Amino acid sequence: MFEVKEKPRLVENAFLLAVILREDERENAESLLEELDELVSNLGIRVSQKKVVRVRKTFAGYLLGKGKLYEVLEDVKEVGCDVIVFDNELSPSQQRNWEAESKVLVIDRQEIILDVFAARAQTKEAVLQVKLARLEYSLPRLRRAWSHLGRQRGGGVTQRGEGEAQIELDQRMVRDQIAATKKEIKLVAKTRKTSRKKRLRIPLPTVALVGYTNAGKSTLLNKVCGSDVLSVDKLFATLDPTSRQARLPTGKKIILTDTVGFIRKLPHRLVDAFRATLEETLVANLLLHVVDLSNPQHEDHMETTLTVLGELGADQKEVLTVFNKIDLIEKDKLQNLKFRMSQLDSEGVYLSCSSGKGISTLLKVIEKKLGLFRESKVYLIPHEKYGIIVKLRKEGSLIEQTSQDEGLKISAYPSKKMEEELYDYEMKN
Repeated sequence: MFEVKEKPRLVENAFLLAVILREDERENAESLLEELDELVSNLGIRVSQKKVVRVRKTFAGYLLGKGKLYEVLEDVKEVGCDVIVFDNELSPSQQRNWEAESKVLVIDRQEIILDVFAARAQTKEAVLQVKLARLEYSLPRLRRAWSHLGRQRGGGVTQRGEGEAQIELDQRMVRDQIAATKKEIKLVAKTRKTSRKKRLRIPLPTVALVGYTNAGKSTLLNKVCGSDVLSVDKLFATLDPTSRQARLPTGKKIILTDTVGFIRKLPHRLVDAFRATLEETLVANLLLHVVDLSNPQHEDHMETTLTVLGELGADQKEVLTVFNKIDLIEKDKLQNLKFRMSQLDSEGVYLSCSSGKGISTLLKVIEKKLGLFRESKVYLIPHEKYGIIVKLRKEGSLIEQTSQDEGLKISAYPSKKMEEELYDYEMKN
């Protein structure tokens, strides 16, 4: 049975390469290489050298001209790398040409991202989605992956022709696997849809966390919900949507959902593959766009997230921007950043998920955005009416209480139903 195989041999040292056409692209290319460095390192591969190459035009055969090609190969040989990783997307023929010239493994950013996703996938849905993306990526690259490309002969002795090439058999098997995997994903998505319907029967507003990978979404979920979802300083630590219940300052409950992070140059096949996972953003009442403000490329990250949300059809949803990791920024620089960001988003909330600073402000803003904000009121409840306080505590709207001779003085955010019952006990100023 055909399977998409792992790398044909163990690789240890990587040479990262980015190709640009204009000098003003260099800074962005260097930033992308730093990101690629982290992705490659997450796979346990040491990065020996990074290089940005500027060309006047790209070439179909190698992307680079022959002069630049041999210059890069000299560097690869000198450093002793056994894999070249392009930040640019390579065609299957370009990969084959580079491997023929360099005699080392040659892959691109897309394949690295797919491998990272494969390493992180835990649930059945994530595993299936990664499998689909890898199958679709490998289909046009089978000629590069296999050497057993002879033809299968058939028929009688006098009628035996060349038959069907092994590559054609492999391609057909991959297409069959793609179809079968898509069918499985539809079944899993149907199950998720059913569980989502059950959840939506409970009248709780839903808030989805979206943003660039490693922006702090899982840390924010843990801080607000008191949960212990995996939260580590790694790209794509979270691939599956995780929902937890959170309580707002007024006592109202919401469902907070963490989703997979985005990244620049995210392969479209991954956006399509994870569409079912990201459907949580389409049913949410509010999106929290978490941004790592300490990252120098945070504006590019914001643009990437909004672009992917547009591709998913979630660009019409109400979005609240959450600028995270302010504890990592110097005070003077933070003030300048706040001023600049206010020009882009005047309603943004600034906080630190690790220290908890700004979390309470965020929860109050969420209340207002969801239309749940209510002013607290003060009541004097007779001792014999203690059952009312029990009801308030049960619905989560009781703030505090103090005992007095004539009864219990309380402050609360009562629901409309409870307001009627409390009307005679309200203390007017």
